[in-house]
Amino acid sequence: MDFLLSILAILLIVVGIVGCIVPVLPGVALAYVGYLCCYFCSFSQISTKAVWIYLVLTVVVSVADYVLPMYATKIAGGSKAGERGAMAGLIVGMLLGSVVGAIFGPLFGAVLGELIADPSDTRRAFRSGAGSFISFLLGTGVKIILSFAMLFAVFGEIFPVVKDWFVNLF
Repeated sequence: MDFLLSILAILLIVVGIVGCIVPVLPGVALAYVGYLCCYFCSFSQISTKAVWIYLVLTVVVSVADYVLPMYATKIAGGSKAGERGAMAGLIVGMLLGSVVGAIFGPLFGAVLGELIADPSDTRRAFRSGAGSFISFLLGTGVKIILSFAMLFAVFGEIFPVVKDWFVNLF
């Protein structure tokens, strides 16, 4: 059973890493399920505390991924129309199911929302869109980092020689 759980753990984390970029997959959540698979292996030395920490981080990163584009739009000087546009663009981009749609949906949505609210202020519209886009890149980067951290932890559990090598390296 440990062999199957180990294989499943690695597969889920790798698919989770892909899901951090592809909008139709819940990336970091899949990586966490893979981490849990490794936790339930008989040879695992993963602490319960680590499982809870990764759970909290997974939830925080997942929620922030949906809230951050709206917040960054506001920080960049966007109005409520830009925030709503960023959220609508995110939803439409995800429904299209393409990576390009999920990446650029909030950007175009924020710009379009600002232009609908005030067509004369294009500078504000593009600043708002840029804020939304930067937040998407930041959120994706954090999700990928968290997923890779889980991958390294699982590899260290499954292959102790890798863990020993890494510890001795640093």
